[in-house]
Formats: sequence, C-alpha cells, structure tokens
Amino acid sequence: MTGFYPTGHLTSPHEPVRPDGLYGVSKVAVEALGRLYADKFGLSVICLRIGSFERVPTEQRHLASWLSPRDAVGFIRAALSAPPSTRFAITYAVSANTRRFWDAPDQVDWAYTPVDNADLHAATTPGSDVTADSAAPQGGPYALPAATLKHLWS
Repeated sequence: MTGFYPTGHLTSPHEPVRPDGLYGVSKVAVEALGRLYADKFGLSVICLRIGSFERVPTEQRHLASWLSPRDAVGFIRAALSAPPSTRFAITYAVSANTRRFWDAPDQVDWAYTPVDNADLHAATTPGSDVTADSAAPQGGPYALPAATLKHLWS
C-alpha cells in the first residue's frame, strides 16, 4: 500500500497510498470499500496494514516490516475491541522493530502497543549486517517492474 515510499521515510497511515504492485492496489481498493461502508452505512471498520507476518524474520526487509505472532494477536484483539464509536481506522500492524519504516499506532486512538522487535533475531537473519539504502523503496523487490509484469504477461 505504501511500497514506493523510501525506507528512510517513517510512513503514516494518513499519507497517500503508493502501492508497489497489483496486490497493493487490491488492498487499497478494499480499504476504500471499508471507508464507503463506514460512511454510508455507519459500520465500524478497522483496517490493519499487516507487515511481514512470520514466526521470525527471514530476510533483511523483515527487520523493518516484521509482525510477530504475539503482536498480531494483540493488534487483532485491539481491532475487535475498538469502541463502537470508531467508524473507520487504519493502522500498521507491525512489531516494535528498531528499523521499522511504518509509523507506530497513535496510543490515544489505538489500544495496543507492539512489544516484539525483529532486531532480537538479526544475528540469524540473512543480510542483517548490510546497511539498508534509505532511498530504496519500502516494497523492496516487489517495487521492481518485473514483479508486476510477470502477472500481466504470463
């Protein structure tokens, strides 16, 4: 949804979407549909922008985007127990990673604070010793033209 922002930019869910591929475009469309239902029918819609949901980080990019199983449960519980007055909300569901490029939820509006940090797994994560290019897109290889073209011309 925001894969074309640079990794050196701490991206907020309130910034314009910049999907890096067709999957991101579909997620943007579903968020827009959720907004429509919240506005038109008064439904409470919580959108969780889920990071790299893995048991442990398995690549360098995960050191920023990792969502631990424990934090996933915390975000889901918070979304399910949001006050009925919440009409529409978006937050990045990502662990408290030191290298994160997505903004943490505003604690005034959000009832969960992530606790896990991908850096605890850096020693066993391939590429963790390489300094990330702060100008590179957050989407990593998914932002490359080939990642989308293979779906269009196959």
